[in-house]
Amino acid sequence: MSEAALPELNQRIGDRLRQLRTAQGWSLDRLSAACGVSKAMLGQIERGESSPTVVTLWKIAAGLACSFSSLLGDLPEPAGPGEVRRLGEGVAVTTLLPFDGPLGCECLLVELPVGCEYRSVPHLAGVVEDILPLSAGVEVWLAGAWQPVAPGTALRFAADQPHGYRNMSAMPARFHNLIHYPSA
Repeated sequence: MSEAALPELNQRIGDRLRQLRTAQGWSLDRLSAACGVSKAMLGQIERGESSPTVVTLWKIAAGLACSFSSLLGDLPEPAGPGEVRRLGEGVAVTTLLPFDGPLGCECLLVELPVGCEYRSVPHLAGVVEDILPLSAGVEVWLAGAWQPVAPGTALRFAADQPHGYRNMSAMPARFHNLIHYPSA
């Protein structure tokens, strides 16, 4: 995504956040208390003045009890082959299968640049993630330790605990992230 497209992306995320928040009848104060992101930051995101990191978007999704991809739901599809959405920290996230309410899952393609490390906030109770590496270098933070996950294998874990992802290889690392949400 070009630098010129970033303000449009920020505004689309902000508009979607406002839609989801107001649909629940929540104020910025209420959302801040639910997700642990400051009211000021939430306001900046809603106005399109801030480029939220992946971690911040996960916190907001957890606070709203919605899927990660629902925050990106109204975003246009990538314009061409190989073009992805770049969010904060250089992490690229592409929705492969958008959130499906009846099935309670979504599938993302995540690309971590060389040396990237980020920690995710715990999701709601009952959320489970499957990590399916497509390349070497994918490591997952669970129970206080980094665990390498090799291509051709998979890791399933309860995502309602602190967890994270990193790439310590010399090449970008890619993985499919299948997220299962408990039924309401």
